Amino acid sequence: MLEILSPHTKNTHTEAPTYMHKLIKLPLLFFILVLANTATLAFQVDSSEQKYTRILDRDGVKSFQVAMVRYAPRTGGERYVDLVGAVHIADETYYQNLNEMFKNYDAVLYEAIMPEGASIPVGGPTEKSGLSGLQSGIADFMGLSFQMNEVDYSSKHFLHADMTPTEFQQSMENKGESFFGIVFKMMRADYANQLTGNSPINNFDLMKAMMATDRENEFRKILATVLLDMDMLKTLEGSEGSTIISERNNKALKVLSIALQDDGNKSFAIFYGAGHLPDFHEKLIADFDMVPVSTQWLDAWSFQ
Repeated sequence: MLEILSPHTKNTHTEAPTYMHKLIKLPLLFFILVLANTATLAFQVDSSEQKYTRILDRDGVKSFQVAMVRYAPRTGGERYVDLVGAVHIADETYYQNLNEMFKNYDAVLYEAIMPEGASIPVGGPTEKSGLSGLQSGIADFMGLSFQMNEVDYSSKHFLHADMTPTEFQQSMENKGESFFGIVFKMMRADYANQLTGNSPINNFDLMKAMMATDRENEFRKILATVLLDMDMLKTLEGSEGSTIISERNNKALKVLSIALQDDGNKSFAIFYGAGHLPDFHEKLIADFDMVPVSTQWLDAWSFQ
């Protein structure tokens, strides 16, 4: 998921003053599409080899679940890396469970496009960026919680493993990318899916949810359905990989490489949006000679 912090986030360094103006306008339209009949890249996660999201039915009560997949060196050893799939809108208990789990790692690598030296205060930034504010508003609308308000990023073993706004902007420019282009690709792909009957939801589903007596439940159901779709991610990544997924993952893995040099560190977590995990999966195998050895499923939210 794309997470951009407010310029008011605590920071001991400075960045170009125009970065928020450039990065906020288009993501607003981009994220609105989550609830507007277009699958968002943030959680498009599936793979022929490894699954990262699923819907589990327990006697009529369904749960949208996200995977935590453990990777260990092919040659053996005590070290391991857990890919912990993040969803930025979920039940409060999902984040409470994560906070407890994260205490057991030597290092937790997390995503957030923010300047070097910035930090995420407990309870989340006092002033959110436009995108984060929209995410928080959608969480309230669905009776859920917003990740940055619930996850405790203050622990010393939490390592920022993402681009700065300047790096992010430069990478997009180098690749000829823009948020307008991303939104256009999403809309075009979704329109094609609707024409072929492959779209996970349609306008009738949205209208029905808006008119339902239990709108929270209906929109939880819709969002869970959308987040199982993987086609949009393939469209956005293309053959060269995108800034939003591939390049940010590369930055995170550079941080992992440095952390691995400390012999005292045995357990690592990469806490990133679930849509990033298929790319991490491939790179941990190819570049770190690690293989998946176990999967644990975490409930993100429930619906009927």
